[in-house]
Amino acid sequence: MRKKVAVVILNWNGKKWLEKFLPDVLKYSSTEISDVYVADNCSTDDSVEWLKENFSEVKIIQNQNNNGYAGGYNDALKNVDADYFVLLNSDVQVSKNWLEPILSIFEK
Repeated sequence: MRKKVAVVILNWNGKKWLEKFLPDVLKYSSTEISDVYVADNCSTDDSVEWLKENFSEVKIIQNQNNNGYAGGYNDALKNVDADYFVLLNSDVQVSKNWLEPILSIFEK
């Protein structure tokens, strides 16, 4: 089912950031309106395996090449279907109800 919002986190060898910040992204993102994606930019660490083992609810997009920040997001977004995209850096800590005000502004 298509969700209104896709929270997309670009990852490149960032397991330490995912371990620290992804739990709150999942905890404070409404599952009724959003899906959380991690777009992996050809990591060589074990972050993709770690995601698969620990966060089955996260949708993983594995880019074929590491095309940098903008290219990585552009590659990944071709595989995401939502009304709105939130491009969230992997080192951002979110808090309760962080997504609702953003969606409210976009809906206006």
